[in-house]
Amino acid sequence: MKTKSFTFSRSRYPFFLLLLLGILFDVQGQDFLYGDPLPDAPELAARGPYGVGVRTMQLVNPDQIDILNSKNGKEARYDRPLTIEIWYPASIAPSTPASVTYHEVMGTRGDSLRPLLPFEFKGRALRDAEPVKAAQPFPLVVVSHGYVGSRYLMTYLTENLASKGYVVVAIDHTDSTFKDANAFYSTLLNRAKDIRFVINAMADLGKKDPKGQLGRLIDGNHVGIIGYSMGGYGVLNVAGAGYSDGLTAFFGQMTGGSRAIAELAASNSDYQNQGDQRIKAVVAFAPWGMERGVWDLEGLKGLRTPTFFVAGDQDDISGYEKGIKAIYEGAINAERYLLTYKNARHNVAPNPPPAEALRPGLHIDEYYRYAEPSWDQRKINNINQHFVTAFLGTHLKGEDHSLYLNIPENSNEKDWPGFKPRSSTGMELLHAAGKAE
Repeated sequence: MKTKSFTFSRSRYPFFLLLLLGILFDVQGQDFLYGDPLPDAPELAARGPYGVGVRTMQLVNPDQIDILNSKNGKEARYDRPLTIEIWYPASIAPSTPASVTYHEVMGTRGDSLRPLLPFEFKGRALRDAEPVKAAQPFPLVVVSHGYVGSRYLMTYLTENLASKGYVVVAIDHTDSTFKDANAFYSTLLNRAKDIRFVINAMADLGKKDPKGQLGRLIDGNHVGIIGYSMGGYGVLNVAGAGYSDGLTAFFGQMTGGSRAIAELAASNSDYQNQGDQRIKAVVAFAPWGMERGVWDLEGLKGLRTPTFFVAGDQDDISGYEKGIKAIYEGAINAERYLLTYKNARHNVAPNPPPAEALRPGLHIDEYYRYAEPSWDQRKINNINQHFVTAFLGTHLKGEDHSLYLNIPENSNEKDWPGFKPRSSTGMELLHAAGKAE
């Protein structure tokens, strides 16, 4: 019996090559989760020695100004609900898969009113895992998302830090998430207040946690705060950069005369007395506000906590030269760094776009809520993991990461330490020491 021969013609070659590459990508992609290291990931992007547990907690900040329902000069009050997600070092048996499913939505109930589309993605953590038994508690890191966003916007970073010995708490800011976005002035008023409240609540958790397991892990005297976009707007204020009187006036115009935000202004003596010595480090990804007059030079002088800024030099939301870089230059009393991704825009902090955002027919903003037009988001994630690890390790744990922080400014001139050969292109890292007033 004659067997039929198969001729692999040139015309069929591209088709079969693409098919083979598609199969390989699909097989390999099944195991590649947000935050996993690419082949060229810098050294400190790798996960740490701890298993990672995760749990959800509901908090209530009592008797807050209800700015959305305050009218005609009469201040309404309410108990403000906040959902938080906590990642922590956990005891996980080697035979137990550390896997979790995060439930999220695309779209927004904010000004654009795009339909909410549920999706889910996997992470490398175990829900409600038993906290590790440790001789010493771990530094606390509080994470604040952008407008709009959610507590799951940066899981590549929150999981990674927990694996390295931090208790990491990400906030769902009420009126500011994909699911419940409301008038912007609620975010202006509440962002810094939420962060400060969560720091206090977590520092007190040892007294309030009925099991006492998670609370004993938290070192509330060594705190780092991380914010992206409006989260950056919030963490800088919590760390001492008081808002300008111009913002107070603008807020009054938006709200029909309310001066509620004046308590966060640099000109308010009560604000000046709110300094929090527990906060040892700030990471501000693309902080919003400088171009809009949120800070002036006097307000920025109040920032004295070591701060690591991350920006794209084409940021069209927060601005670069007159925005993020201007904050970096004006915060003269803080030791500070500015990591700049050349040709990147605003999205230098989030997870990569979910697979669902690639579906034809969706609004492009579902994709551009996450993606950077000139960079692979996974590479940005790995670089962020590397530098945030070095920075927080220095200021929260007393580790020596000078090798990775005291480096040439221009990454194109010479390979940066910790980066694989030829992989550290297209970036700049500026560093300035704080001045004593």
